[in-house]
Parts: sequence; C-alpha cells; structure tokens
Amino acid sequence: MALHIHMLACAFGLGSWVAVNGLWVELPLIVNALPEGWELPSYLTVIIQLANLGPLLVTLMHKLCPGRLKERFVIYFILSIGVLSCLLLAFFWDRTTIVAGVPHRLSGFIPGLVALGQGVGMARCVNSSQTGNHTGYGKLHTEYLPPNFSTEFFFFFLTAMMCISLAAFCALNRLPRTFTLSTEDLVPDTVASVCSGLDNPALETDGEDVKSQAERSGHSKPLLAARTHSVYQLTFIYFLVVWVNAATNGLLPSVQTYSCMPYGNLAYHLSAALSSMANPVACIIAMFFPYRSLVFLGVLGLLGTGFGSYNMAMAALSPCPLLQHSAAGEAIIVLSWVLFTGSLTYVKVMVGVILRDRSHSALVWCGVAQQMGSLVGSVTMFPLVNVYQLFKSGDFCNTKCPL
Repeated sequence: MALHIHMLACAFGLGSWVAVNGLWVELPLIVNALPEGWELPSYLTVIIQLANLGPLLVTLMHKLCPGRLKERFVIYFILSIGVLSCLLLAFFWDRTTIVAGVPHRLSGFIPGLVALGQGVGMARCVNSSQTGNHTGYGKLHTEYLPPNFSTEFFFFFLTAMMCISLAAFCALNRLPRTFTLSTEDLVPDTVASVCSGLDNPALETDGEDVKSQAERSGHSKPLLAARTHSVYQLTFIYFLVVWVNAATNGLLPSVQTYSCMPYGNLAYHLSAALSSMANPVACIIAMFFPYRSLVFLGVLGLLGTGFGSYNMAMAALSPCPLLQHSAAGEAIIVLSWVLFTGSLTYVKVMVGVILRDRSHSALVWCGVAQQMGSLVGSVTMFPLVNVYQLFKSGDFCNTKCPL
C-alpha cells in the first residue's frame, strides 16, 4: 500500500478522539473560569456516555434495515459536527446560561503535547485592597496568570485537526480502489485450512484429518493451535474489561480535579496532559510487546487499581490531601495518574486482542462490556460529586489545612 494512503489514514485517525481528549487536557485552565468549577469533569464523563447512542443507532440500522445505512455519509456527518463543535468552543467556551436555576457552560497525544506547550496560568494570592475591592478588604483571593497561549487558540488548534481529519477522509474516498497485492504464499496450506475452519464451521475438520492432509501435502510444520479459555477465564477477562473501563472512563476522571487541584494548577495540568499522552504510549507498547498471560494482566490491573485508589483517596481528602505543600506530593500525584492510565490502558488493549482472536462475537461483547463499564462508572460518580457533594473543593489562598 502506498505511503500517501498510510499518511491519509493517519490524518483521518486524528479525528477519532481529538475533540474529547483536547477538551480534557484543557480542563486545568477552564475549571477556574466556569461556574461548575471542580465538578465539571463529572459532568463531562456523563455527557460523553451519551455518545453511546450513536453506535446503538448504527447497530439498530444494520439489524432493522440491512444495507440501507451509508456509513460514509455518517462519518462525514460526525467529522463535520466535530469541526463545528471545536469552532464553537473557541468562541463560546466561557459563555454561560441558566439551566434549572443554575448557571452552566455552553459548550490523545497531540492535544497533550500542545497542552504541555501551552502551560498553565500560575496562581498567586492577592489582597483585595490591592485590586480596589473594598467589600472584601484585607481578604486574600486567587489570581491566575495567563498561560503561554489562550484557551481560544487551543480550541482553534483542535478545529484545525478536525479539519485535517475531514479532508483526509474526503481524499481517501476519492482514491481509486486498486491495490497491488502480493502473490507470495506466506501461510502454509494447513495453517490456512485451520484458520478457515475457525471462521467457517462448515470447513472444520478434526485433528486427524488435518494431520493427514498435512502429511499428504508434504508439510511438516506444526499447526497453529486455537487459543481456548475456560468459562472462569472468560468471566475474569470480561470482568477486567468492565472494571478497567469503569475506572478509566468514569470513576477516576470524575474526581481528577479534587485529586490534583489541591496540589496546585501545575500538578493538575501535568496530570491531565501526561495521562492523555500515556494512553497512546501504552497502546504502542502493547503493539510491540504484547503479553497475553491472564496472570500478568490481572497483576497489572491490580497495580493500576492501586494507583487509582491512591488518586481516589487524595480526592476524598480534598482540599487537604497528603503531602499537599511539597514537591514530593505533587510529583507523586502526577506519577500516580500517569501510571494509573498507562497500566490500565495496556490491560484494556490486551484483553481486547485476546477476545478479538477468539471470535468476532467475543469482540462485540467486549465492546458492550466496555460501554457498560464506562456508563456504570460515570453514573455512579455523578450523584456522589454533584448531588451528595462527598468531595470538597478548596481555594488556593484561603483553605487552611491542619499541619
């Protein structure tokens, strides 16, 4: 396949999660300016789950009206909505409206890199008398210095990335569908027959028949054995899928502000940006160093859960977490978030690979388990954060914590 096709495919792939991930890494700058404050991530996790309606509608269309849905036009529509959304965010991200008597906003790797370059506005404590505010005379309030470039510029950058993705998809659809295929027989006939049997039960033969065919054809190479898992192993695999997605897409993101903001804007900024970058890095590691051992994945999942538990504990202790006013505390919370995201992302990728190799049906149910875990995690945390307010926000200048 030609290099330019690979480049266009990569450019098209930029639009998959760039808007959501870009908004997430920008949260350290916008939570201080919007009325939702530290509760904003919990709103976003629930809103993101509404996107599950899209795949559900596509599935229903394929079932009820097979062949009627033109997926190409659906992708055009989705990418166009992404471009429009990012563009509107650039102009209206800080506008508010009244919903139920309360003011609310209207509104990967590369976004993480750009966010790191953007930096975060450092906070300083200013006496109200210095700003001419006589109503709170003598009281300190937090003033945030501007970052290297504005939030509006960042959203314009996301808009440009979405436009690149849309243009690449248009170009891919206009390419002639003729590719030069290799005629070299890379797979022995016996292996091909086994693989065909896995995909088509009508072609399945027992081990003796395959062995005799191999002997007659003169092949002496060992056959590929299909990986099988017991019911208990499959239950464990699907449990991993549900738990990992609940933790990474719902439970922990909802309280990231409470976990990181007490350590300062810089700690929150680095946690959000580096965690966003840890996700694709873990996927690349899984691609080059795949390890399918369920014991290993279980241990790694337990390790990631440990990091997540630390993050949740610091959120529960907000606004006075452990090691709050120390460089060690800031470094630990940033590292904990990065390792939490990276380790559980690796587990997420590898269990998907295991189920993909098992069967198409297993992979479909993997997707169902992923969405169910994400939904349960976000719906569980929303009332705890926004209704019962179990997590407490603080103020950089006025929060007094015991030593």
